[in-house]
Amino acid sequence: MGSKALFVALELDLFTRLSSGAKTVRELADETGIEQRRLATLLTACVSLGLLSKTNDRYINAPAAQVYLSRNSSKYFGDYYRFQIDRQIYPAFEHLGEALRGKRYQFYNVTQDEHEADYFIRAQHAGSMGPAVVLSRQVDLATDRKLLDVAGGSGAFSIALCQRFPNLTSTILDFPTVKSAAERFVAEAGLQERIQFLPGDAFVVEWPDDSDVVLISYLLSAVAAHAIPGLLQRAFNSLLPGGKLLLHDFMVDDDGTGPAPAALWLLCGLLCDPDAVLLTPRVVSDQISAVGFVDIESFETIPTITRLIVATKPRSN
Repeated sequence: MGSKALFVALELDLFTRLSSGAKTVRELADETGIEQRRLATLLTACVSLGLLSKTNDRYINAPAAQVYLSRNSSKYFGDYYRFQIDRQIYPAFEHLGEALRGKRYQFYNVTQDEHEADYFIRAQHAGSMGPAVVLSRQVDLATDRKLLDVAGGSGAFSIALCQRFPNLTSTILDFPTVKSAAERFVAEAGLQERIQFLPGDAFVVEWPDDSDVVLISYLLSAVAAHAIPGLLQRAFNSLLPGGKLLLHDFMVDDDGTGPAPAALWLLCGLLCDPDAVLLTPRVVSDQISAVGFVDIESFETIPTITRLIVATKPRSN
């Protein structure tokens, strides 16, 4: 219920409307077109959740809402909740019981429709830019030239890495339906000369064979366990000797006790593919090692949610 209160408040753009100062129910009703008594109920719920504050008869954004939920903020995060969580992930969880029984929900069918894919990529971009910046600080790609960003979506990780490392260029490999959205974000970052798009299914299309770095982010958690070795072999074959594999995804601790956010996102992975595997650093490292990678390291990227596994292709067999 709290989640839906947040989603509808974002739909009404309440946090942007309150970003310039406090307003009454009547003022907000005039702006939103929502009847005052109904809107007052929503506003009360938002106050109770800590999203808004109320003084006398006036409402204003709570500090975190002002920073992350107002469109006027450079750190606006609302589209991630509006377009991915509310529109796609929240409804998908109604099918969790079916997924546990092996029925495929086809969550990523949204990327096959250009209109829905645009919503998905806009949301994913909002959710990925922060982690992408963190990841760019965890690796040293100063001497690398060519990055292959597998299932790179909006290009958030390519953008962050290219911004940090001026000598780096990137190829984003993803479905054709996300191409226009990705190119839009790349152009907004002024990186259209250094980041290109390769349309196709990562399991079907031929990968470049001269990569210095291969990044696979948020993909292993969404595919069947039996598909992972082939995917990692493709990454190995794509890399030049001495090249780096960067594998970023939701992972729980090796003992399987949590943390809860990562565990819940991996549960979401079953909606993408009911044969998805429970990822842990050890599970991923073992699979990477089996393909032939060496010097495997693990880092926490988003605390309690994602980890980054870095490995190297040997220079000689």
